[in-house]
Amino acid sequence: MIPFTGFEAALTSFLLALSGLFSIVNPVGSALIFAQVTAERSHADRMELSRRIGFYAALIMLAALWAGAPILNFFGVSLAALRIAGGLVVAASAWTLLSAPEAREARKQAEAGPEPGETVRGDGLAEVAFFPLTLPFTTGPGTIAVAIALGANRPAEGPDRIGFYVGASLAALAIAGMVRLAYGSADRVVTLIGPVRARVLGRLSAFLLLCVGTQITVNGISDVLGPLIAAAHRG
Repeated sequence: MIPFTGFEAALTSFLLALSGLFSIVNPVGSALIFAQVTAERSHADRMELSRRIGFYAALIMLAALWAGAPILNFFGVSLAALRIAGGLVVAASAWTLLSAPEAREARKQAEAGPEPGETVRGDGLAEVAFFPLTLPFTTGPGTIAVAIALGANRPAEGPDRIGFYVGASLAALAIAGMVRLAYGSADRVVTLIGPVRARVLGRLSAFLLLCVGTQITVNGISDVLGPLIAAAHRG
C-alpha cells in the first residue's frame, strides 16, 4: 500500500505523465496511420500486432521512466539540469506538433511503411511489431525523451518518490493499453474519428504537452534558483 503522504504524489505524477505521454504517443492519430500501413494484412495479423506493440511500448516507456534519469545522473548530469533540458526538449517537441502536425504524420507514415520494393507478408510479426511499428513509429525518440524528462521530475527520497514512480508507471501502462485498443480497433477508429478530428485532437494534445514541458522546466529552474535566493536572504 502507498502511504497516504505519497498518494497525492502518485495522483499528480499519474496525471502529469498521462497527459505528457498521451500527447507525444497520440494513440488515436497513430491508429489512423497504423490502419493504412497494415491494410494488406489480415484482421488476425493486425490484432496480434496491436498486442505486441502495446507490450513493447510499455517496456520502452517504463525503461525510460525508471532508468533514463539515473543513467544520466551516473554520468554527472544534475537533476536540475535534467529537468531544465528535458522540459525544453518536451516543449520543443510540442511546438513542432503544434506548428507542423502534417509533417509529423508524413514522417510517422514513412517510418511505419515498408521499404520501397518490400512486400507486406504475414510472417515475421514479432520483428515488424518491434521495428518499425513500436520503435520508432509508436514510441520513438520523442516519447523516450518525454519519459526521461518525467523521470527527472521525481521528488526526493521518501513516500513521495514511491508514489511518483507508482503513478508514472501506471500512466505508462495506461498509454500502452490505449495503444493496444486503438490499434486493434484501427478500422473503427478511422470510421468514427476520421483524419480531421484526429488532427484536432493531436493539436489539443500537443498544447497539453507544451504545458507539461514548461512545468518540468520551471521545476528545474526553481531547483537552481531556490537555494541561491534563500542564501541571498540569509546574507
